Amino acid sequence: MMKKLLTILSAILLLPVWALSQSPALVGYWHNWDITSAPYIMLDSVDSRYNIIDVAFAVPQAGTDYQMEFIPEQVSPAAFAMQVQNLQNQGRKVIISMGGATAPVSLDNTVERDSFVSSMTSIINFYGFDGIDIDFEGSSVSVSGGTIASPVDAKIINLIDAVKQIMNNYYATYGKKMMLTMAPETAFVQGGMSAFGSIWGAYLPVIDALRDSLEILHVQLYNSGTMFGIDGNIYTQGTADFIVAMTEAVIQGFNTSGGMFAGLPANKVAVGLPACTNAAGGGYTDTASVKAALDYLLGKGPKPGTYTLVQSGGYPTLRGMMTWSINWDAVNNCSSSSYQYAENFQKIFGTGTSLAEVKLQNIFVFPNPASDKIYISTNSDSNKPFYIYDMLGKMILSNHCSSTKQEVNISTLSNGIYYVKLENQILKFAKY
Repeated sequence: MMKKLLTILSAILLLPVWALSQSPALVGYWHNWDITSAPYIMLDSVDSRYNIIDVAFAVPQAGTDYQMEFIPEQVSPAAFAMQVQNLQNQGRKVIISMGGATAPVSLDNTVERDSFVSSMTSIINFYGFDGIDIDFEGSSVSVSGGTIASPVDAKIINLIDAVKQIMNNYYATYGKKMMLTMAPETAFVQGGMSAFGSIWGAYLPVIDALRDSLEILHVQLYNSGTMFGIDGNIYTQGTADFIVAMTEAVIQGFNTSGGMFAGLPANKVAVGLPACTNAAGGGYTDTASVKAALDYLLGKGPKPGTYTLVQSGGYPTLRGMMTWSINWDAVNNCSSSSYQYAENFQKIFGTGTSLAEVKLQNIFVFPNPASDKIYISTNSDSNKPFYIYDMLGKMILSNHCSSTKQEVNISTLSNGIYYVKLENQILKFAKY
């Protein structure tokens, strides 16, 4: 028992714990091209609030749909590699996004798969990228049969195998895990609730097979139209309800004709939206509605529309936000000010209410560690609700504080690390 207690105490003292080490992510796509309405920005001049930068895009070489290349448009390859390193020296992650809306990638056989792996590994190693983002659209991924757990389509099977091999190559070279993110369109994910075939639900086997390695899934909640929520109702892009419903769907999971899609932990999910009206064909959501939706999802604000979260208390470990794109966010011709999306992210996640920024203010949890019960000490006995979450952000217990020293029975919990959320404050404790 003493050895087990010391192990748990060590887990508490050795900060950051993996769940706490994940700062809220502001993911932005950076254009490797120059257009008048959203001009080219030097990579290492990107606003500092973007802590994960997706370089757009690695695309297939001419005459192929599998042999990948990335050529910086405005600077030399060597200079671009130095810009990547400059951002990394600031503690930011820079990853290479593959594909995009106009560059289909299709791994139809093992020869094409291996060529894809070799070319992407070379790109990663030359520029020093921290990982890859899968942004396959259109015909790049499609379903003709099989299930989520057992895909039969060569494109999907080869993509899964290719990503695993790229990750293995990265680990062999650098001795650490490669960052993997995905940016599917809604039809490829939540669209699986409508059908499982062609593009509908086509990403689900990829997400499912790579879920353990996946860092962040940020579905494009734009250029979408309407989609079913897990409550069976239909929601329209550009609204707070759409953000909330689509986000909870990938956390809670949903059933399809290709089998059940098991949800992802909230700390692997970010909300993907356009930076301004001109950045997408549809789905732009005003900053007030975005904040209202995110506050509700994080468990720190009221319901902004008609959709009601399945999980009371929300998802305080929700990973963050993604936008298309940094270049669009930087211009002020489609919003009231430059970097309005980044500013809204800062307002939403900069309050210290995520598990990444634990603040011990007016509440305390003791004893810590504890075996059968804890006490939540507050400065108020106004019957305020509290929630207990596990390390994956799943709520496992909820109740109300009826006194300033509320006793909570934790004897039925498994040994491990847990979090108490009360009044937008979060504290960690250990059960042994």
